[in-house]
Amino acid sequence: MAHLLWPGDERAGALVSDAALLTAMVHVEQAWLDALAAEGIAPATADLLRLVDGDDVEEVALAAEGGGNPVLALVGLLRDRVSDPAAASWLHRGLTSQDVLDTALVLCVREALDRVASELRRQLESLVRLAGAHRDSVMVGRTLTQHAVPTTFGLVAATWLEGLLEAAEEVTRVRAGLPAQLGGAAGTLAASTELARLRGVDDPEAASVRLVRRTAEELGLADALPWHVRRTPITRLGDALVTCTDAWGHLATDVVLLCRPEVGELAEPVADGRGGSSTMPQKQNPVLSVLIRRAAIAAPALGATLHTAAALAVDQRPDGAWHAEWDTLRTLARRTVVAASQASELLAGLRVDHDRMRLNLDSAGSGVLSERETMRRVLAETRGTAEAAPPSYLGATPLLIDAALTRARTYLESA
Repeated sequence: MAHLLWPGDERAGALVSDAALLTAMVHVEQAWLDALAAEGIAPATADLLRLVDGDDVEEVALAAEGGGNPVLALVGLLRDRVSDPAAASWLHRGLTSQDVLDTALVLCVREALDRVASELRRQLESLVRLAGAHRDSVMVGRTLTQHAVPTTFGLVAATWLEGLLEAAEEVTRVRAGLPAQLGGAAGTLAASTELARLRGVDDPEAASVRLVRRTAEELGLADALPWHVRRTPITRLGDALVTCTDAWGHLATDVVLLCRPEVGELAEPVADGRGGSSTMPQKQNPVLSVLIRRAAIAAPALGATLHTAAALAVDQRPDGAWHAEWDTLRTLARRTVVAASQASELLAGLRVDHDRMRLNLDSAGSGVLSERETMRRVLAETRGTAEAAPPSYLGATPLLIDAALTRARTYLESA
């Protein structure tokens, strides 16, 4: 897929696309119908997975306005195409549209999380390399945009590394607990329980609960209480994605600054057709960092929409708040995948000019060591004598880098 106003969108491929969502909804219907048959409630199941494909997206989408969501049209399409009338009549029984769409969205975003996790791993490996290779590459530390005290690029990279580790850990945590949404019309499982009772199943309430468990297991999701109006699963997904874009935005902002010609300490990887200007041939714009920053700027608002929708979920099924989540979560997931890919490319090919870093530090003059001189002066006033100035003023920088590298290597070995 390509997007004129979101350059790079094609990096996300078909993830969370209309076709992917349609397929995921069919998988939910299939898993539920199979569970109904396994519990002896439905007399038969059927193969639904080959009945619908990407060519049906437009038909389902056009019909979605009538029911307020695409599930009704999909169920109608499936029932028309199932060859066994008995199986067709049991399709979707006990489910509600929110069950199908919520669970399908979780399935699709799970694939996006897997892609993000893979990209994060690549980025961690790149940063381990950068932090190790440049642990002694001294440079000016900057605070509030001004020269502060010396640091090393190794520590800068280690700081990026820590941020990405935290993002990776959050993605892993959220990915491990993704739940299915299966509650029926009002989250009571009343319809599936009644169907079990009418079919003479022993302990219909327990059978209904087993239906949920079977379906969730088949889909590889967690068995959870219905969350029609308890939207924590959605906000957690959104928060994990925003945590990633925050971390990438931080490093991209650093790269944009350090790529400026007057600084010249970093440079983005070179690629044909990238970074040029339509009118100024001398320019080499840090396009990857710019696009990563774009995602980091836009993502928090999307996350906030998910939280607003969660706060406005009413009664047993929301009236509009739920509907506002769908494309918001899809957009956030796709944009996060795009930014993940761009961040991987940026870090894999980032060019570090340690000579320019040294030159900029030397050009900053004695002011960058003024804090050290203040410490020495205070000590001299206390003791009456002055200590000899140390050859550098980098504090515990080597130990801080080592700590970040150890944590990263431990994560990479266990992931």
